[in-house]
Amino acid sequence: MGQTVLRLGRGHAARRLSISKQVLLLQLTVAILLTGAGIAVAIQQARSTDFNNARTETLALAQTLAAAPGTVDAIDSADPSAALQPVTLDIQRSTSVDFVVVMSPSGVRYTHPNPAEIGKHYLGDTASALAGHAFSEVYTGTLGPSVRSVAPIYGPNHRIVGLVSIGITLEKLSTLAGKQLPLILAIALGAVALIGLGSWALSRRLAKQTLGLGPEEITRLYEHHDAVLHAMHEGLLVLDRRGRVLVVNDEAVRLLELSGEPVGRAVTELGLDPALTALLSSGRAAHDETHLAGTRVLAVNQSRAMRAGRDLGTVATLRDHTELRALAGELDSARAFADALSASAHEAANRLHTVVTLIELDRPQDAIRFATTELAASQGLIDRLLTAVGDEAVAALLLGKISQAAERGVELSIGDDTAAPDLLVPIRDLITIIGNLIDNAVDAAAAHDAPHRVAASLCTGPDGLTVRVADSGSGIAPTERDRIFTSGWTTKNEAGHGIGLALVRRSVQCNGGTIEIAADAELGGAAITVRLPATAGVRS
Repeated sequence: MGQTVLRLGRGHAARRLSISKQVLLLQLTVAILLTGAGIAVAIQQARSTDFNNARTETLALAQTLAAAPGTVDAIDSADPSAALQPVTLDIQRSTSVDFVVVMSPSGVRYTHPNPAEIGKHYLGDTASALAGHAFSEVYTGTLGPSVRSVAPIYGPNHRIVGLVSIGITLEKLSTLAGKQLPLILAIALGAVALIGLGSWALSRRLAKQTLGLGPEEITRLYEHHDAVLHAMHEGLLVLDRRGRVLVVNDEAVRLLELSGEPVGRAVTELGLDPALTALLSSGRAAHDETHLAGTRVLAVNQSRAMRAGRDLGTVATLRDHTELRALAGELDSARAFADALSASAHEAANRLHTVVTLIELDRPQDAIRFATTELAASQGLIDRLLTAVGDEAVAALLLGKISQAAERGVELSIGDDTAAPDLLVPIRDLITIIGNLIDNAVDAAAAHDAPHRVAASLCTGPDGLTVRVADSGSGIAPTERDRIFTSGWTTKNEAGHGIGLALVRRSVQCNGGTIEIAADAELGGAAITVRLPATAGVRS
């Protein structure tokens, strides 16, 4: 697998608004509506505040003017208007009120901003003031609608001798509220600008995260993506740059025997075989590497996932090679048996030529003796294996391994104590165990000084089957005995090795067996003993 480039079909995305643009428009619309509502509320609040301030101010001024000692004296004077009009005009100029009207208890004005209104009757309610209660109201008088407050003026003996009315027109209040409008609008426009900028930044981020796709495109891609994941016959595992699971399909869950929810977990937390965990964590490229996962043998391919030059993580595919490995083992057994037969045929031809030559030399007795001796030796080994081992495939495997070892200059002997007429374990697992143990023993013996020897034996007993393979190699150091059955461990520098003993360990574990490693006193190398309990006589 090379670099994996993720590509997504756009369809009609160009004719539809992407999610980022829809979010931008929605946020701007909401921002404008909220800002408009905020402006309306702010203006109304300003008006309400100005109204309350006007009422408070006019009421306080009216009560203050009514309580002033000079006010009563002016009313009791010969010309109240002449005494009070200048005072009221000074109050209007020094405050924000629009009128200050002093009147008699009957409502005849002594003062007014418009001198023409002096002497006329006051327009408005005075009943509460005449009852001794200062109050405020909104009333339309000679200057238009206004907020006004009326307070009683008390003379000697707590007698009401007049009334004071001070007011501010609503037109002026509107002007005061209007002066705040530019500030309100400036704040509102600033808020809209900030929200717009934030929305634009968010839309840019969403555009990158959604690849500029619209909701329909994303929905369609998700549906296709989900369908493809479930339909794949290969396991698929997608990891991010931190080694966490992003995507895993059903086949990968089955092959890796994952429990719980794997998505979001680190690959180191999945409980996989150490060699497989190391590969997935490293992120390095791999092509059809063989790894173990539980009882399965998997072919793993891995590559980096790239988009627009960005590293998105890794994509790993898993194929189950368990059956293929088992069939390959059986095929190797058959091929070894065929090679043994071929070698036997070649040797038989040589012996036949020898017999013919002896006869031509007029030595018939020597020819008979030579032929019967060689035939007895060869047939004796075949008969012994077929009798001692209760399965033709296992016997053929042993015969083939003897021939293969001989071709490499290694003497493979089958122990005289071999007696396994009933192989109450799966034959396929047994072939895996015996074949790999003998291959590794032959490699070890061939790599060491002569003599090159390997000894193998199979024995059944009440507790099950015992397989023992010893060699004349350099042995296995105690510090290495726990590592040799780990996937990837090998003494060879060639690719494709390091899986045989790991397969032995898995097959032994699947059958509830044990493995022992020791030094062999007779041959001088290592001796590996596998004990397999009987498993209901299943032969496969």
